[in-house]
Amino acid sequence: MDKKSSSYTVSRDQLYTDKLKTEVYPYLPPFCKDFFVGINMNTTVLTRYNYGLDLRVFFYYLTGTDGPFYGKEPQDVALADVNRLTSRDIERYLAFLGGYISPIGKSYQQDSSASKARKFSSVRALFRYLYNNEMIDQNVTLRVSMPKIRDKAIIRLDDSEISDVFQCLSEEDSFGDTRQNTYNQNNTKARDTAIITLLLNTGIRVSECVGLNVDDINFKNRSFLVQRKGGKQAILYFNEEVEQSLTDYLSFREESLRSKQIEPETVDALFLSTQMKRISVRAVEIMVKKYATQINCLKKITPHKLRSTYGTALYRRTKDIYVVAEVLGHNDINTTKKHYAAISEDIVKEASGKVKFGPGIDNATTSDDNN
Repeated sequence: MDKKSSSYTVSRDQLYTDKLKTEVYPYLPPFCKDFFVGINMNTTVLTRYNYGLDLRVFFYYLTGTDGPFYGKEPQDVALADVNRLTSRDIERYLAFLGGYISPIGKSYQQDSSASKARKFSSVRALFRYLYNNEMIDQNVTLRVSMPKIRDKAIIRLDDSEISDVFQCLSEEDSFGDTRQNTYNQNNTKARDTAIITLLLNTGIRVSECVGLNVDDINFKNRSFLVQRKGGKQAILYFNEEVEQSLTDYLSFREESLRSKQIEPETVDALFLSTQMKRISVRAVEIMVKKYATQINCLKKITPHKLRSTYGTALYRRTKDIYVVAEVLGHNDINTTKKHYAAISEDIVKEASGKVKFGPGIDNATTSDDNN
């Protein structure tokens, strides 16, 4: 099971390794390669790739018209140049992120506080490495405050909206276009139902969902092996609804593969595109949006909203933030608290009826042994 389930991770890691070589290294100073080697053991290749994109923007600013090294190319920035940077230069960089033409995509971009904080974290990681390895004399990023991130409201689906989603999935005429209804019924309905049912009933990430292989599913004890962020593996469990939707989909999947003269045993990926290849994260996002538009919901429904919906429901039933963190695969309990502690309002409301004082009430019954 481990060998097959790792095939997706291996191919994904190879993809981002190649992207590092083509989209990151050529646009950064040579000493940055030492940084990527230095963090190799403690980071995933995807993390390093994202660091690289952030650092591209940083050196793009430093060598741009508003930067301290205007006239140089990013690749020509030397350690001596970095050593001359001040905390004021870093603050100006953060201000620059408020509106700029991105070197990646060449489009105008205005970074949110969260995006600024992430990019600044990448710059800090680079400066920390350079300073710790005595490649620069000071780490000026420590003198600059992290951009304050405003907490966003966590959007979840309520019970009626969940019912609407499943009703849309079950109907044969979910869409106004007869042609689209026929296509969905014949090609994607079983798969779409299985994916949405799995996401809503387990809270797995969309990246974890698309990474599943057929051999990761164990119907005997209703469990499945999932590749978590950072390369860790976890065994999770599913209920009867997921079991039924997966059973229906696997039957449809086998029939579809054989109709294209492909032996099902030769295809590892659980969820397939209509081209009989592993479905992508983007394809799942588009699919969820497709059904969301049919239920007249004012909320922007995404796979992550389905994850939040599950996390909220689990917290309401267990009242245990640590259980939620374990099931959702959060490395930091504070991440879970930020997303689901707002549900403590339910507990507060429930507590309001636990203690009663007033005329005709035996107040002695409101305390336990007067403690």
